[in-house]
Amino acid sequence: MSEPILVFDSGIGGLSVLTEIRKLLSGHDYHYVFDNARLPYGNLSEAELIKGCVDLIVKQVKQSNAAIVVVACNTASTLVLPHLRAHLTIPVVGVVPAIKPAAQISQKKHIGLLATPGTVKRDYTFELINEFAEDCKVELFGSSELVIMAENYFASETIDRVLLATILQSIKKADIDVLVLGCTHFPMLAEQIKQILGNGVALLDSGAAVASRVKTLVKQKDKLSGTMTVSYTKDISKGLYRALVGYGFTDVKQITD
Repeated sequence: MSEPILVFDSGIGGLSVLTEIRKLLSGHDYHYVFDNARLPYGNLSEAELIKGCVDLIVKQVKQSNAAIVVVACNTASTLVLPHLRAHLTIPVVGVVPAIKPAAQISQKKHIGLLATPGTVKRDYTFELINEFAEDCKVELFGSSELVIMAENYFASETIDRVLLATILQSIKKADIDVLVLGCTHFPMLAEQIKQILGNGVALLDSGAAVASRVKTLVKQKDKLSGTMTVSYTKDISKGLYRALVGYGFTDVKQITD
């Protein structure tokens, strides 16, 4: 690989961001890294999350000779970006919940943020709300169950529609007109979420904005191989392996050291 774009997440949620990046930088080399051994990140302590992410990402950057790191995880982005930048000389891009555009398009001035429990309670999230959605009522909804549901769905397992409807019940009752998908796993369930919430609720995520930012930071090269590799920290199911190969990864392997 030639100075790949390294995209990192706790699981396969970051593929929703990678998909958007590939639309703008289709021929580039990519190395996707996910830390499924500690999934879901929303349940980890801040200290464990920071140390684990920094150690893993820095090591993978060195091994792959990455040109840029994209932390495609909202929970991790709220904490680890300054620590990563202290250890790396290459650009580091994080994911920010789409609070600002949600506030801008909301007609009711009543919006929601659906994210992991870790993200919805971070000071960083409240700072975003205070800065960009001061004129809105913002409802916060935390769920780790949806992370696992998205993981299973990507691996071709059937979605439990009754469970999904139960998880989304409080959102449906909230009378919002915009819902921010503040976890990169959740866009993978956007169609099913939309069916339950109805057309009166617009869904927003940050994938396209992150991709645009990455494009401004990456130097396009004349010769690119378009190589796609993926590494993970814990054994994966056969279904997930097949799904990753189907996505386009030609080298799928577990991190052993």
